[in-house]
Amino acid sequence: MSQHFVEPSRSVPLRWGTYRGRYLAGLGLIVSGLICLQGANVNFGLPLGIGTLAHVVGWWLMPAAGWRRIWAVLPSLIAAFILLIGPAGVAILAAPLASWLLVRHRPAATFALPVVLFAIGMALREFFSEYSAMLLALAIVGSLAVLFAWSARFIAASRLLPSNRTAVDA
Repeated sequence: MSQHFVEPSRSVPLRWGTYRGRYLAGLGLIVSGLICLQGANVNFGLPLGIGTLAHVVGWWLMPAAGWRRIWAVLPSLIAAFILLIGPAGVAILAAPLASWLLVRHRPAATFALPVVLFAIGMALREFFSEYSAMLLALAIVGSLAVLFAWSARFIAASRLLPSNRTAVDA
């Protein structure tokens, strides 16, 4: 890497707030909303409303081109609800990862990473079938999602692939 990598979303003009503030608040709300949703059950539905609101607002706060933030919400939110079925659904964490790559303006080739995450999650279904294994299954697939997100950043920064760093969508 001959030059310091600058996040493509940093060049998006913000109408309010700072890049760092919106990034941290958005990330915090996305993750906490997803976690809150997982606390819901048939007898305790309050986390559904709070988690959904936090998750959606988190995506909308992220500094990125507006259309990217809007398109990221639905797949990620649907994935959060699917996770309620237990460890058999952890493969669906590929959807929030793909949403993250979209919002962070990652190169198109990095979208193979959610496919790999989905395949790993499907393979884990064979090992984690009981709901008691949900925490372990989430820890494994969630950690891989974070690793893949950082890998996509590294790929974008390394210039191994063509990217859209120079032309940020309006």
